[in-house]
Amino acid sequence: MYNHILSIVLFTPLVGAAILLLIPKENKDAVRWIANIFGVLGFAVSLPLVPWFWAVKERAGFQFVEGSPNNWIPSIGAGYVIGIDGISFLLIMLTTLLGAISILSSWDAIQDRAKEYYAWFLLLQTGMLGVFMSNDFFLFFVFWLIGFAFGRGQRRVRQQNPQCLA
Repeated sequence: MYNHILSIVLFTPLVGAAILLLIPKENKDAVRWIANIFGVLGFAVSLPLVPWFWAVKERAGFQFVEGSPNNWIPSIGAGYVIGIDGISFLLIMLTTLLGAISILSSWDAIQDRAKEYYAWFLLLQTGMLGVFMSNDFFLFFVFWLIGFAFGRGQRRVRQQNPQCLA
């Protein structure tokens, strides 16, 4: 029942960013609609975590753990291992909710380079979610770098759109 829920929550914004890359930048309405759909979809796929996490709240340790150690880069002991505890559960829910609200509220504020802005935003959200879910230090570092690098890219887009405070 809980299989791969965290991976689905984690990679939903990344799929949205990949789809945005296929849309012509001149079609701003389509870009905005796709970004909003994936922002809301990211929150919607995280909603089942609320009752599921509440049902297992008495268990100690990380919940909904996916992956196994040393399965990604065995030579350095890195693996794709994700899971959540109480604090990361709240941060994931907050990130998906605020991501959807932020994308929706920037509908009229972003006029120039909308495609780039929303793609960077969805990639940044993927990086943040990965940081909150990572149970492997190398995986944490990779997601932290994604969030850091794509946050810088989004800052460049915001500099060209000074009316946007997102």
